[in-house]
Amino acid sequence: MGRIETPEPVQLLAGLLAADREWLERGEAAVRGLFGEWEAASRVRPFVWSSYYRRELGEEPLRRYLVFRRLIDPGELAELKVRSNELEATLSEGGERKVNIDPGYLDLSRLVLASTKDASWRIYIGGGIRAEVTLRFVAGGFKPWEWTYPDYRDPETLEFFDRSREEFRLRRNREKAG
Repeated sequence: MGRIETPEPVQLLAGLLAADREWLERGEAAVRGLFGEWEAASRVRPFVWSSYYRRELGEEPLRRYLVFRRLIDPGELAELKVRSNELEATLSEGGERKVNIDPGYLDLSRLVLASTKDASWRIYIGGGIRAEVTLRFVAGGFKPWEWTYPDYRDPETLEFFDRSREEFRLRRNREKAG
């Protein structure tokens, strides 16, 4: 019989999509209130990988990733997704989202995202929420799966999360060393 262990804390992150720069700033302020300060932020980029969000967010949505100082128990992910969905509702206008917030986490071997959508590669984790391993760490870097969203496959995005993982690794080593 295997031994049940408490998982190591993981690094909280969020992907933000926003209708424009003003909505992105509102979304950043809102997630700061919910998740705390971030220690790393990707550059703001036009979301060019898909037209999926255009109906809600307009023709030129913006994408940014945030990696927070806060470490979490991975079991908190479902609750954080529920709370981020509530936050999205407060950032809506005329019944349409203006900011999309996708929380997740990274550890030394994976990047996990929470979702309300079902798919064969997603596992139900409670509260109406599912989780997927979006990226896996192999041979010195994060690698996508066939189901990984195109923006998470992007070389600049992978480089950002590789750097974030390295910072997380160094932080864990410092904390373990006392």
